[in-house]
Amino acid sequence: MEKTILQPRFKDSPHFKNFWEGGNGKQLIEFSDAKVNFKDFDKFSHFFYDVDEIGDRVVKDVYFTQSFSEASKQIESYIRNGISKNDNIPESVKVLFGQTQSIPDWVDFDLIKCGAELCMRCNVDSLISLRDYCLIGGYDYAYLNKPLIVTEALKKGAVKRLSETLDFWVNVTRPDALQIHKKGYEFAIKTRLIHSYARLSIKKHYKNWDTENWGEPINSWDMMATYIGFSLVFLFSLHKLGNTYSEKEEKGLFHLWKYVGYLLGIPEELLPDNKKQATEYFYCWTSVQPPSDKDSILLAHSLLNESLENPILKFNFQRKNLRYLHICCTWFLLDDEVCERLEIPKVKNKDLFPKSKRIFNKYYEKIFSRQTRINKGNNDQMKVLEDYLRITKNSNFH
Repeated sequence: MEKTILQPRFKDSPHFKNFWEGGNGKQLIEFSDAKVNFKDFDKFSHFFYDVDEIGDRVVKDVYFTQSFSEASKQIESYIRNGISKNDNIPESVKVLFGQTQSIPDWVDFDLIKCGAELCMRCNVDSLISLRDYCLIGGYDYAYLNKPLIVTEALKKGAVKRLSETLDFWVNVTRPDALQIHKKGYEFAIKTRLIHSYARLSIKKHYKNWDTENWGEPINSWDMMATYIGFSLVFLFSLHKLGNTYSEKEEKGLFHLWKYVGYLLGIPEELLPDNKKQATEYFYCWTSVQPPSDKDSILLAHSLLNESLENPILKFNFQRKNLRYLHICCTWFLLDDEVCERLEIPKVKNKDLFPKSKRIFNKYYEKIFSRQTRINKGNNDQMKVLEDYLRITKNSNFH
């Protein structure tokens, strides 16, 4: 098959220009002091057809040769106990853990701890940012969503999908969680293999996958964009909601996700060190993504309606109110044009809740110490996760 040469095919499209010249993209450029252009497009674009081959080989050697539960137990044992060169295990497993058990020279665990503390300190705003900006905003990139659609993620239900995203995010953003054999390290490797398993399943069972336009399923460039969502987009959302942070916390957030990306098998040259780099990388990637399609709208509405389906809140009026608050935050954080494409419902007084959060944050940061806010944020986030795990029970991670 002839190698596809990718072009920034949507760079002149209205959705791309509106985002970067007048919408959130323009604000990201101002926020990060980025210099956006297509100078490095060719340096990155070939990763649209690149995948984590190490992870794929492990799935073929371990998961495709026995039952899924037996394979998962085997991998869990390697993650928690480590491996050595003399172990009688497949070569692919040795290669994978040879990489993840070798901590790169650039890793600074003190800086990672600062990033984790920012995630905890911002408490509910972190969860709002993840759900009402990073996740739902990602649905506007039509090709990025295709693996979710073809693996029938909608049938799994938004409660389960959200629970698994939250489970991953909380566990990789706790202090020292990314040390070898610790919980965040475990979640990163399990997520990596879940991606490989899904990718190989798509390639085997979904014959209509459009590689030329959509890239390889769960490709390295799309993975970069996803993790920029967890760093740059997340940070910008915290800023929009009135949170402040130190330079070290900001650097720490990018460093945390750079290391998570490394553990997930994303090539190091795709992992930004700061918001300027992240915005410049993101600019090139968005030029190959069309705007929302009907699948995007289905995913967005499934996420919005999760509040109505979720039994954590006992009464219907509570669930309806929670859905209303999420809709308000989505309109506040995303561009109006994106909300209209995703057919986010229009509601009254939509700015009231997010703007009051900005005022609340201003005083909250003055009244309570940083450590008090970190402790409270950690407790509150863990409580939300426990509630989700209680109602979903069978997570891919447990």
